Order: sequence, then C-alpha cells, then structure tokens
Amino acid sequence: MIKDKFNPWHSVSPGDKIPDIVNGIIEIPKGTRAKYELDKDSGLLKLDRVLYSSVYYPANYGFIPQTYCDDKDPLDILILTQIDVVPLCIVPAKIIGVMRMLDNGEADDKIIAVSAGDPSVNHINDIAELPQHFISELRNFFEDYKKLENKTVVVEEFFDRKTAIEILQDSFKMYKDHFTKRQEGQHITAVWRNGVGRSSYENLCYI
Repeated sequence: MIKDKFNPWHSVSPGDKIPDIVNGIIEIPKGTRAKYELDKDSGLLKLDRVLYSSVYYPANYGFIPQTYCDDKDPLDILILTQIDVVPLCIVPAKIIGVMRMLDNGEADDKIIAVSAGDPSVNHINDIAELPQHFISELRNFFEDYKKLENKTVVVEEFFDRKTAIEILQDSFKMYKDHFTKRQEGQHITAVWRNGVGRSSYENLCYI
C-alpha cells in the first residue's frame, strides 16, 4: 500500500531564490532550554530533552528542507532575528556564514543566516559583519550545552557566506542522491516533480 504523507523535511520547498534566500524550518525558538527536534517518521516535533546545562538557545534553530548530511539529518540552520519564532514556522533567510562543528567526533555544521523579513538584521550580508561578542556567545553555547551529558562538542571555526553556500549545495546533492537512488528492497522512494521556476520533492511515497 502506498500512502502520501506530509513531512516538513521532504514536503516543504527549500525556496525558489537559492542561494540568495533559503527556507529554514524552525524547531527551537531563541531563548529556550527545550531541545525540540523533528520526528522523522511522523513529521511532528518531539521534545528530545531539556538542556542539562543552565544555558538557552542564542538564536532560532532549525533545518533546511530537502537537505541531507553525513549525520543522516537535514542541514542545521541558525536564523538571527529580533523575535522568538514559533516552532515549525518557515522562515525565509539570507545565508551569511557557517559554523563548522564536531559533535562527538561527527561533523555537524550549522548554517548561520538572518531573517529576510526582519529589517533589524536583513542588511547583514556576511558573518564578518556580526559583533565578535555574538560569535563568542555562539561558540560558548555549543561547546558547553552538552558538557553535563558527558558529550564533547568542538566548534572548529566560523566561515563566510561562500563556504556556507558550498556546504548547502553539497547537502542538496546528498539529499537527491540518498532519496532518489535507493536500491531495490528499501522502503522509501522520493517522487521528483518539477515546479514553476524550481524543482522540489513534493511528496514521499511510503511503500
């Protein structure tokens, strides 16, 4: 039996103005200790845990749809804006850089972007324009937030918009390869459909 199923990871377009603007789907609003994440099977948000450390997410955190990375998750994105964005909101965002990170020895890059619809930040074009103290806050948060779980996170370095876009494009390719070139006997097949001015995965068929 084949069943169409909406899932934000697969059913939402990454945007039609890439690489200038990309859609980010927020899982975790700025200022919370709740670690929400997408449940890949249902497409709903689940509470993974409350952060063990007394720290709060310094920016709205989520993922870019139709991307895939080595950790078998979509590409993460931090979206800077003056408001706390509600979970599962689609936020058009302008990529300005990337934080390259190792989580327990595994690559876990975080794209850094600004909300395209927020005039307080949408004039920023590159990570070099951010205050150095904010960069230090990001580094400190991610290096500390798992320490009480006895897990090690290493923030390697922050890179510019050009590097971030290269990582984004690689994640699109990995998504396409993973979900359209599955061998016989596997259970998930992506249906590719061309849209006006863009191409996107509109549905997943679950066999």
